[in-house]
Amino acid sequence: MKNMSEWNQLDDRAVALARALAMDAVQKVGNGHPGTAMSLAPVAYALFQRHLIHDPSDPHWLGRDRFILSCGHSSMTLYTQLFFSGYGLTMKDLQEFRTHGSLTPGHPEYGHTDGVEMTTGPLGAGVATAVGFAMAARYERGLLDPETPAGQSLFDHSIWVICSDGDLQEGVSAEASSLAGTQELGNLNVIYDDNRISIEGDTHLAFTEDVSARYRAYGWSVIEVDTLADGNVDLPALDQAMREAKRDTDRPTLIRMKSVIAWPAPKLRNTAKSHGSALGDAEIEATKVLLGLDPQEKFAMPEDVLSHIRLVKERGASLRREWDTRFDLWKKSNPAKAQLLARLAQRDLPQGWEEVLPQFESGKDMSTRAASGKVINAIATVLPEFWGGSSDLAESNNTTIEGGKSFLPSSSAMSEVSPYGRVIHFGIREHAMGSILNGITLHGLSRTFGGTFAVFSDYMRPSVRLASLMNIPTTFVWTHDSIGLGEDGPTHQPIEHLASLRAIPGFAVVRPADANEVAQAWKSILLRNKPVGILLSRQNLPVFERTATNSAQLVEKGAYTLVAAPRDPEVVLIATGSEVSVAVASAVILNAKGISTSVVSAPCLEWFAVESKSYQESVIPKSALRVSIEAGVSVGWREYVGDSGVVISLDHYGASASAGELFTEFGFTAENVVAKVLEARA
Repeated sequence: MKNMSEWNQLDDRAVALARALAMDAVQKVGNGHPGTAMSLAPVAYALFQRHLIHDPSDPHWLGRDRFILSCGHSSMTLYTQLFFSGYGLTMKDLQEFRTHGSLTPGHPEYGHTDGVEMTTGPLGAGVATAVGFAMAARYERGLLDPETPAGQSLFDHSIWVICSDGDLQEGVSAEASSLAGTQELGNLNVIYDDNRISIEGDTHLAFTEDVSARYRAYGWSVIEVDTLADGNVDLPALDQAMREAKRDTDRPTLIRMKSVIAWPAPKLRNTAKSHGSALGDAEIEATKVLLGLDPQEKFAMPEDVLSHIRLVKERGASLRREWDTRFDLWKKSNPAKAQLLARLAQRDLPQGWEEVLPQFESGKDMSTRAASGKVINAIATVLPEFWGGSSDLAESNNTTIEGGKSFLPSSSAMSEVSPYGRVIHFGIREHAMGSILNGITLHGLSRTFGGTFAVFSDYMRPSVRLASLMNIPTTFVWTHDSIGLGEDGPTHQPIEHLASLRAIPGFAVVRPADANEVAQAWKSILLRNKPVGILLSRQNLPVFERTATNSAQLVEKGAYTLVAAPRDPEVVLIATGSEVSVAVASAVILNAKGISTSVVSAPCLEWFAVESKSYQESVIPKSALRVSIEAGVSVGWREYVGDSGVVISLDHYGASASAGELFTEFGFTAENVVAKVLEARA
């Protein structure tokens, strides 16, 4: 890496031009966040040019460091460096900032722009997700190269984050940062841009705590970097801090860097206006004069400066060649692990893996959470990349991989721990757990899951939404999925949650009806590679006798005829989860009355929605009276039953009583279903 002594006039001009690009891009579109991008320009430039290990010719290079701009509103900070470094962004892309169809949307979007490691926008999410990146890096090292001393492995790399005051005000960053300290994630380095300005003005209106003391209490190394006398970033001090951060492999590092937003704008520096509004032509021209630039020139980029900046590609290529040489040696010395890596990189599954999935016999009731625990442990025997945990609810969620050891640093005083353990203890931090799961998924090689009660999916909604927005295969496990959890009462009984989760575009909500559906649901989850939540019962449910019903393998279609009608169905009972057994009992009574009735188990309406229209009609024919049965709000079911159909739902909160009492009290019984059907047919 270069030393600051090698910093020259071309570097100064590059930083000045980066500040100008931030101003010009926002001014052109008429909206955006110029101030932070201006003050962060030297920080991001120094990081990309001198510290970040990256190869712009291959944004997905396995050996790269990861960079996350947690303050996504300052997206020009990242876009400018991607343009400078040669990731494929052009000056035209910068000129199209925040316009429809451009590669430079208002906030960075994963999968849309090369070099963007995650979608950032909701403040705090980047910091929290970065903790997942750092945890994944350690776990993957354990899979591939556990014996090599720290800092010497091919798979050792850093996770760099730039965040803002807003990021550190959000609770999710606090949750995740606390866990990062416990985990001693020495590969995580966060640069905190402490400029004391947000939309409403001075952050001391609401944020006066000693952030450095807080992070030291979390177990982080904290390095403070002040501004120079003129308000500019102290680059030599920042450079030294970044070097110290890389050397400290035992703790995550927070570099608390003071800055002046919109520096050096003569009137709008250090103001709230510069945070989220264009500066105006006059202020931009005056600022360019201070920067030594032509005040009339917009989107300037002299060839000599660009050529100098693009030397970073040569540095990246050199680092890549060195890494590739070592990688070839590693592959020859570790053929089995090299084969594993090749499979993981393609996100393939080993041949015959599904043969380990348990088959559950009928005759003994079992909760679907218990069945899921057995399936998780079976999968873990053939997928070393499969790991996860819960937010302090492992015994209730059944998310523990037996014998997998706790994922904790070697220094931990806890028993049965390993820095490469397969059991993650998130603590009572559901919000952070969701973001961390996304980070593990984004890092790329492993498969993870995390569990809590379904009612607490509310705490996780931002990370679930981001998983869907990024279309990444994070798996969320939610147990205690209905009033069937019983005596804990309405605070813990999810009522509106199924409908709420189904409303998230691109997210699959899976609610299996029995143990064998659970096994097939997990199979589909692993094969589909999409964001998904699986909802599981606390209470025991019948395991259906499959000689009398259709195969649970049909779960992959999202909905299927579990019990066929004796002839063309006059009534179709559609249910999910624990209510499917109620539908089966109801069908027995209706068929005995001569009303030809079928039962449809619909574990995942999203999977069903992508099946052919002919299949959908064969399962839920419009000619029949259609009845939905689900212990949650009615929202969404009218689409399936039609205007004349029957929706048996729960559109109010539950109560504290046993599951049996509550199902009877609120009408989830065969007797009530039959009565509703007869009433509708009258």
